[in-house]
Amino acid sequence: MADANPILSVSGLHITFAGPQPFTAVHNISFAIEKGKTLAIVGESGSGKSLTALAVMGLLPAAALLQGAITLHTAAATASLQKNYPQGIRGKEIGMVFQEPMSSLNPVMCVGKQLKEAILTHQHITGDAAKQLAIDWLGKVQLPQPDKIYTRYPHQLSGGQKQRVMIAMAMCNHPELLIADEPTTALDVTVQQEIIRLMHYLQTQHGTAMIFITHDLGLAATIADDVLVMYKGEAMEYGPATEVLSNPQSAYTQALLQCRPSAAQKGERLPIVADILNPGSATPHILQKEVPIGDPLLSANDLKVWFPQEQNIFGTPRAYFKAVDGVSFDLRKGEILGLVGESGCGKSTLSRALMGLVPVHEGAILYGGQNLAALSSKEWRPVRKRIQMIFQDPYSSLNPRMTIGDMLTEPLRIHGIAIGSALVQEAKRLLDLVQLPSTALNKYPHEFSGGQRQRIGIARALAPRPEILICDESVSALDVSIQAQVLNLLKDLQAEFGLTYLFIAHDLAVVHYISDRVMVMQSGIIVESGTADQVLKHPTDDYTKRLIAAIV
Repeated sequence: MADANPILSVSGLHITFAGPQPFTAVHNISFAIEKGKTLAIVGESGSGKSLTALAVMGLLPAAALLQGAITLHTAAATASLQKNYPQGIRGKEIGMVFQEPMSSLNPVMCVGKQLKEAILTHQHITGDAAKQLAIDWLGKVQLPQPDKIYTRYPHQLSGGQKQRVMIAMAMCNHPELLIADEPTTALDVTVQQEIIRLMHYLQTQHGTAMIFITHDLGLAATIADDVLVMYKGEAMEYGPATEVLSNPQSAYTQALLQCRPSAAQKGERLPIVADILNPGSATPHILQKEVPIGDPLLSANDLKVWFPQEQNIFGTPRAYFKAVDGVSFDLRKGEILGLVGESGCGKSTLSRALMGLVPVHEGAILYGGQNLAALSSKEWRPVRKRIQMIFQDPYSSLNPRMTIGDMLTEPLRIHGIAIGSALVQEAKRLLDLVQLPSTALNKYPHEFSGGQRQRIGIARALAPRPEILICDESVSALDVSIQAQVLNLLKDLQAEFGLTYLFIAHDLAVVHYISDRVMVMQSGIIVESGTADQVLKHPTDDYTKRLIAAIV
């Protein structure tokens, strides 16, 4: 617990939203953090974790009414943060790593200039010195070739790479307090370790205090000095991490710990918080329906996806970045094939090649008697009806200007699945499949939590009635209880419709739980493949062994 002279103290924090039906989102939260210490705030989506962080940053929406005391004690001065937020605090005294790097980074500005701008805003140095410092920081967060990364735009980086840019931006001004809102959600286990080590280094060098918001209880146990467990805006437990997470007193904390997937639960439905908190509800030991695995449905043969890096004066490529370099595998009907590897290894590029979203340099993708790698855009259209993707980021993959109803009926119209009044009925059926009410049809994406948005993404992917679903990190951003619900949902949908999944993830526990077979990818090639038990319990490749050793 924090001492009498903390860097940050929060007392009796209330956050209420006005409107026709006012509600209190955060109720009577109090905590303190001392210099060089870490407080982990854990809880489900909608528990008030991020709102608490936004209150400290002075970034609450205009409709939010803030009550209570938030006080920052720095070497310069003591400042009250709830009214007339002092200039120079945000970005300098307090840095923040936001959860969604794609929506936090400017898409039309190269990442290096964005980092340079953050440095120049708070440090009195020349532009050239700021540029060099920005490149140095890109190197500190383990981005390859930081001088080249400096000139790239957000869309040219992987999800994990974008998150590392955000971490560099938050840390480059050596803040007294760092707020990290799910900073490692998009990162694979090895990079997660590197980033955590980097944050710890900053703390030891500068005495930085840190609020670490996460749904990964194992990670919280590893890095935090204190833990605050939140549920529906209230504090369930607050105390030393070793006590709270090894001997939880709250039934809610106990439920969160039991929701984490493991290999021992393979073939069983995962328990969710509601199952554990409500006496007499469904027991966790319910077997899932088994889906028979058939013949190969889709095959990749020596698949290569190369991107030109250098060109001569005639525009002919002289060098390539080999994102996928000679990958071959079979995806069998009715199976779940897991694909794991570090950020930037080529997982997402491979998935996009299978969807016809990036051009194939060489090789073949065989499906339904066709080589998909040779199809034109027009020829892809009927095929794409059979192969759909659930994207990693439900925030950026849903159009903020379209209602949920419009999103679900659009693919139905395009593929001629339903017309007229049948469109709405089919959209309602899709919502029912993913356990969302029909009232969601008239709402917009911003009105839903992250877990609900991911369900909408699943419903949209199911709309054309596909045979293959590619899940690209589809549960990585979800808290443990919502993750369990979505994993159960994916298994239920597979059993009901005979679906086949390519399941891409960096969480090896999730991959082991859900997958029949697993492929491990490194630098564009498959280094190991086999059954989930073979690869993740008895790995033979050194790279796979390093991934498993890095699990928190």
